[in-house]
Amino acid sequence: MKERGLTIPEIALIAGTRVAFGIGLGLLIGDKLNADARKGAGWALLAIGALSTMPLVMDVLGKPQPVE
Repeated sequence: MKERGLTIPEIALIAGTRVAFGIGLGLLIGDKLNADARKGAGWALLAIGALSTMPLVMDVLGKPQPVE
């Protein structure tokens, strides 16, 4: 298994993108808000979560593996 070291801020950013993605998806499939507000907020959060994940993945995968 490959290991990569992550800093606390990187872990927080990764968690934040997952939260935004999840909340956006939840708003899209939920029915607590009116349809227009739910769709607007849901798509915005889903897009933010998905788009902000890509640079983080590239950063983590581009880190060198620790030397054993």
